[in-house]
Amino acid sequence: MGNNKMMGWTISEWHHAYQHQDIQLDDLYQYVSQFDQNDPAWISIASREVLSAQINALNEKEHAKQLPLYGIPVAIKDNIDVAGFATTAACKVLTQVKDQDAFVISRLKQAGAIIVGKTNLDQFATGLVGTRSPFGTVTNTFNPDYVSGGSSSGSASVVARGLVPIALGTDTAGSGRVPAGFNNIVGLKPSKGRFSNTGLMPACKSIDCISIFALTAIDAEIVGNIMEGYDTQDSYSRVNPQTAPAKFSQSLNFAIPAQLEFFADEQSKTAYENALQQLKALGATFTPIDFSAFSILAAQLYQGSWVAERTAAVTDLLKTNHQDFDPTVLEIIQKGHQYSAVDAYQAEYLKQDLARFIQMQLADFDALIVPTSPTIHRIEDMVTAPIENNSHFGTYTNFTNLADLSALAVPAGFRRDGLPFGITLIAPAWHDTALLDFAKTWQQHTNLPLGAFNKKLPQQEHSQTVSAHHFRVAVVGAHLTGMPLNFQLTTRHAVHVETTHTSADYALYALPGTVPPKPGLARVDKHQGQKIVVELWDIPKARFGEFVAEIPTPLGMGNVELSDGRWVKGFICEPYGLNGATDISALGGWRAYIQQLNHTKNNAALA
Repeated sequence: MGNNKMMGWTISEWHHAYQHQDIQLDDLYQYVSQFDQNDPAWISIASREVLSAQINALNEKEHAKQLPLYGIPVAIKDNIDVAGFATTAACKVLTQVKDQDAFVISRLKQAGAIIVGKTNLDQFATGLVGTRSPFGTVTNTFNPDYVSGGSSSGSASVVARGLVPIALGTDTAGSGRVPAGFNNIVGLKPSKGRFSNTGLMPACKSIDCISIFALTAIDAEIVGNIMEGYDTQDSYSRVNPQTAPAKFSQSLNFAIPAQLEFFADEQSKTAYENALQQLKALGATFTPIDFSAFSILAAQLYQGSWVAERTAAVTDLLKTNHQDFDPTVLEIIQKGHQYSAVDAYQAEYLKQDLARFIQMQLADFDALIVPTSPTIHRIEDMVTAPIENNSHFGTYTNFTNLADLSALAVPAGFRRDGLPFGITLIAPAWHDTALLDFAKTWQQHTNLPLGAFNKKLPQQEHSQTVSAHHFRVAVVGAHLTGMPLNFQLTTRHAVHVETTHTSADYALYALPGTVPPKPGLARVDKHQGQKIVVELWDIPKARFGEFVAEIPTPLGMGNVELSDGRWVKGFICEPYGLNGATDISALGGWRAYIQQLNHTKNNAALA
């Protein structure tokens, strides 16, 4: 199995192999048959019949090979329903085979993915360790003496070892991030409600999120865009408001905790400091913020009445199958009976107050940068202090879902003992796109091995595709960076993507009598124009209407062709507005014209 050529491939490498006929869909039968049935990362591996049903359905699709996940093997945490598999949540009494896919699984399959197995977890997704399962302990990919992190332990393990490029986990207290940090992979904790939870066995229904593990941020982005969608059957599903930025600001502005806790783990502390230095090399600045509200909110998840939500999720099983619970999981979940309805409401009010305060703290930053986990423990340490040591791992994760934030765990290097270390970027809800955009830059900058492989990030262009929640707009004059009207973009969370040119079929005019001075861009007959410098900005769709409403006549918003053949929204000028205008096309752009104008004025003043 270790020599299998398909191990460690990213989505793009799987695509390349299919396109060049290095592999066929039927090769998945042999590939999956080599998975070790005794590997504790798996609870169940797809049978030939289950694989055949998926492969046949894919072959029947029109233009199947053009699907974004065509033939991509994906693993699923075993608390998410997949047709043909039981959903055990690591409880052996749950053996009923499901005949319907969860909402997100349907989306993955529609995009061409093949589900190859269900992965192990801390029972009922209760834990951040990977040791609380009757199906066995999932060990750390780099050192089997250490924990893998949980609860999504199996999903992180199979991605880190390259068995699949993508696996789904879940995240309530950090289960989609801690295993990523401990296994040198990417872990996306999306905005609550971005992915439907229909078909997910809940842990804490009001804050559960289905998460994504991947070797690269690009792959996590691809899969997240496929999974996203409003689901009327999920009462916690939400429509993306399309108000968040597509990227971080050009002057990276990060918050960091003023109070940092590493539980005397100097190796993790050093690794975190090294990561901050790497971020500084990318131009980042840091502002320490008071972390008290985060810590108080984090403590609520297990030390207060919120634990009763876990109790509610498994009430029936507690009555009938008490003996089938992991002892530590049972101890935690039974605590929910200690709290009253009054306690629950008081906890809700406290949560809401703290969440609002935290969101206000983060409003002026691109993201909060924290260690994914402040420390890591050996498996034997979890036996002696299972709850206390588990709580260490949640120091920088437990508050995230309660505060309605988005988060992305990324590899950040290795400790002196050879274990991976990760950082997590945390931002307000719906900032997933910006988090992933920066993570792509981060992975290129750090150039770390992917997962547990001695393999670096494949050479790929940084994705210039437009987010589904943004319009890409070409600006040519007073809205350019540093120009008088640029604020109309930046105050609406628009971000500069690139500077480029129109096709060679445009003319640029200085319009008379405009304040501030503005140009008019006009398309002309072929071979009679030239390329004009433009800036491309991504503006949230919900803010686009406000922006367009401020455009004065004779200007308007239309479609502009770029030099590489792309078409984007952009400023155009009505023909009547060009009467009396000065043709400045020869200068190639508005900035050059303004510089020439200022130079002329300065010379006149000196004369």
